[in-house]
Amino acid sequence: MSGLVYVSGPMSGYEDFNFPAFDRAEAKLRKRGWRTINPADHGIVPDWSWGDYLRLDIRELSYCDSIYMLDGWASSKGARLERHIAKELGMTVYYESEEA
Repeated sequence: MSGLVYVSGPMSGYEDFNFPAFDRAEAKLRKRGWRTINPADHGIVPDWSWGDYLRLDIRELSYCDSIYMLDGWASSKGARLERHIAKELGMTVYYESEEA
């Protein structure tokens, strides 16, 4: 497998689309030696719809072995869909809120 972990969490309705939380999680995971895919890296694409972002994110998720759920994920339709896909594909699911 790829050894990649996908960072997932809420974006819509958050200041700066919650990119700082995604970037902090990515830095923490990389410090642990994990390779990551961070959907915040694609930034804001002019004229893209929510569905356009979700299509890209699902494609990127499909390259991963696991998913890391940021706090607040359960209130995000996109993050819930990403988690559902990850679970159906047998990926390991990690939760930020379960860390010591």
